[in-house]
Amino acid sequence: FYFMEAMTEAGTQMGLAREQAYALAVATFIGAGELAKASPESPEVLRQRVTSKGGTTYAAITSMEASGVKPLFVKAMQAAEVRARELGDEFGRA
Repeated sequence: FYFMEAMTEAGTQMGLAREQAYALAVATFIGAGELAKASPESPEVLRQRVTSKGGTTYAAITSMEASGVKPLFVKAMQAAEVRARELGDEFGRA
């Protein structure tokens, strides 16, 4: 939802109506999810298949890679894991 929120914000900044931007963000995630669900291929391979060199997805991924988005996302997931363990410990004591 965080990424859909960001995509919606970006779309509105580019001139789309909020509803249009949100619909495009949702459709992007649904499409990617359905493709991943139906395919035995890894997310890396699927991403490569939909990323045309010089295309829009390529431009977006190149920008995110240059900004270090992937390591930040991994760090966020690790923070969530730490918190999940803390919560498990807290509720496990009850």
